[in-house]
Amino acid sequence: MKVNIYYGGRGLIEDPSLFAISKITTVLDELNIKVKKYNLYEDKRGISVLPKTLKEADAVILAASVEWMGIGGLLWQFLDACWLYGDKEKIKSLYMMPLVMATTYGEKDAQFTLVRAWEMLGGIPCDGICSYVSDPVAFETSADYAYLIEKKTENFYRTFSKKLSSFPSSSIAVRDNVLRPKTISLTPQESEQLSIYVSDDSYVKQQKEDIQELTRMFKEMMGDVPAAAEQPYIDVFTQAFCPVPDLALSFSWEIREQNRKLIVEIDNEKLHCSYGGKEDVDVAIRSNQEVIEKIIRGESTVQAAFLSGDLTARGNFKLLQSLDLLFRFGAQQKQAEKGISSKQE
Repeated sequence: MKVNIYYGGRGLIEDPSLFAISKITTVLDELNIKVKKYNLYEDKRGISVLPKTLKEADAVILAASVEWMGIGGLLWQFLDACWLYGDKEKIKSLYMMPLVMATTYGEKDAQFTLVRAWEMLGGIPCDGICSYVSDPVAFETSADYAYLIEKKTENFYRTFSKKLSSFPSSSIAVRDNVLRPKTISLTPQESEQLSIYVSDDSYVKQQKEDIQELTRMFKEMMGDVPAAAEQPYIDVFTQAFCPVPDLALSFSWEIREQNRKLIVEIDNEKLHCSYGGKEDVDVAIRSNQEVIEKIIRGESTVQAAFLSGDLTARGNFKLLQSLDLLFRFGAQQKQAEKGISSKQE
């Protein structure tokens, strides 16, 4: 038989949950139970695929460390993933023991949260371990506390090994009649595959970009997107571009009046300008239309506008100076004025 332990703390040495987990593991090993511990803090991106590990377990232990309030975000992510991607038929047969150690107020509330969440998932909650620990050293060196943990673990073993029944709960009726997930119907295999896709950042990023592109295409078909002539500044940035060798960067420029972003991507001598919602840029600039017009006319620079507070930016601020080298708006303006003067002569 196998028991999975999902630890939602931060892995701190003074965390009393780690001591309790160690004692529980020792007792289960003596009972010839295989124990697998999952530290949620070690692989935060992989939490969405952890529900598939429930398939190989006969029982689970959810270990929470209450440091200020509640069970913590990592355990919530795991429970959310179980609700979205877990095999509900498998969860119905899984016994769960909550383990809650608190260094502040709220251990009872955290235990109730774990029990209620597991009932909503369809699983079988068992009597758990719940304690407030003011002095971790005194707690870990106490023979009485160690004895209590051992006895709780033995009771948990008897419960899941003998498949003991539990009294019905109103949570079951609430789950069956109210808490129906508002999602498409998927098989357990499809849900598991979906969780793998969700945990893959590159896949999610590509999907977002594809959705944005499809949205733009449909808007163009519906006539909701302005024509190229009505998309200002793209031609201006293209004409003012002065490539710098071995330099690649991207930035967005949000213009408040237009409520949209100009996305500029540079890769050596290649330049691509468009309007969109790209978020993962090196520098995100925000200003009103007057500021960008002054920069284009050569009356100011990006760096000067930033230092004066006329525009705001987040990201790599060092690249702001590079933008003044990459786009010679002032030189372009002077060249245009020089051409007009020559024609007049």
